[in-house]
Amino acid sequence: MTPGVPLDQIGQTLASFYDDLITEGVPAHLAALVRRVKQAQPAPVTASHGQARPAGETRAVHLAIVVEDEPEIRELAKTLLEETELQVVGCPSAEEALAVLQQRGGEVALVFADIRLAGQMDGLQLARAVATLWPRARLVITSGHGVRRPDLPAEAVFIAKPWRAADVLQEAERAAREPAPPIA
Repeated sequence: MTPGVPLDQIGQTLASFYDDLITEGVPAHLAALVRRVKQAQPAPVTASHGQARPAGETRAVHLAIVVEDEPEIRELAKTLLEETELQVVGCPSAEEALAVLQQRGGEVALVFADIRLAGQMDGLQLARAVATLWPRARLVITSGHGVRRPDLPAEAVFIAKPWRAADVLQEAERAAREPAPPIA
């Protein structure tokens, strides 16, 4: 694929490989996500909080998704990231984060996720899905428990809990300012 290919086209291409993904051992819930991407209608371009953008506005939106099941920690991370130029959405589960990604994946510059989450998916499974389906998003994974580097996607950055605000802000700045990697 070449840079500039619409995300819905990428999703349709990935969805066309759905049967092969199942055969190759991709977890069923990730393969189901790929299938849903194919079936999803393109969402209208919106500004933060689901409001339509004014006609003629072309500014690119850069979105950060904070995925953390502990409400206090999620709010702390959101408040911290709101000090950057990124718009921020908080999600208590990987499933909620995937719903946001399906609607606004082209706008997502940063996914900041804990490994242990409520719901059926954990942060590592979410990171693998993001790395596969939204490779332009910067992945920052956090945990108060050790994680082996081979468990993380190669593109992911790991920040141990308790994380320092400066480390999170540094990754947010990279996500907002550095050009997204090309889609191979």
